[in-house]
Amino acid sequence: MIRPYILAETNWEALKEESFELAILPWGATEAHNYHLPYATDNIQADYLTAEAARVAWEKGGKPIVLPTLPFGVNTGQSDIYLDINLNPSTQLAILTDIVEVLNRQGLHKLVLFNGHGGNNFKPLVRELGYKFPKMFISFCSFPQALDKGLYFEEEGDHADEMETSLMLHLRPDLVLPREKWGMGASKKFKIKSFSEAWAWAERKWSEISEDTGVGNPHKASKEKGERFFNDVTQKMGHFLYELCKADTKDLYE
Repeated sequence: MIRPYILAETNWEALKEESFELAILPWGATEAHNYHLPYATDNIQADYLTAEAARVAWEKGGKPIVLPTLPFGVNTGQSDIYLDINLNPSTQLAILTDIVEVLNRQGLHKLVLFNGHGGNNFKPLVRELGYKFPKMFISFCSFPQALDKGLYFEEEGDHADEMETSLMLHLRPDLVLPREKWGMGASKKFKIKSFSEAWAWAERKWSEISEDTGVGNPHKASKEKGERFFNDVTQKMGHFLYELCKADTKDLYE
């Protein structure tokens, strides 16, 4: 069944008289995810999460449209991991500029970037494009921060961890290798503690911090955990998208 809020599925017959309130651009990555998860993990999660959140917003009365997921992200720290595909931030800016130019010209002045990959950093891009296109309201969100992960998962991590593995067991179990193939996701931290405290930052050299490319033990993951988290986070995201659809961008503050 065609979902009218998914651009890749709808058609000109439907769109020639349509008008949307908000564009959603999922942006993922193509990279190794421990031994057991597919290279497209970030893109698969972005596809499913944005589609479900858009459905929630649509059924509330919003008019969002989800653009096709961009499958490559910033992977400069993984340059020696085989076939991890990198887009430089400057390339992301060029791509995003062209997309925003289309939306701006056609009068769709609200855009939310759905970040499905930790290496993407959209804040400076949004600042620059907001300055260049003053009619556009551009924002971004990242789903792992939407909820308290500790209420859903036992192990900490940020890559191919318990959370991502649980989501994939729920969304695409056919692409997850058997448990005996899973790495432990053990990772090294910076010797300089300021970086680990997150008030100072330096890029991690992935091949030096993780043997299996994972960061976070996935072995307590389950389909049930993934389903519960997926349902809760898409409900919250859907309400956010609905609010954006209906928001007056000239009256945002109280």
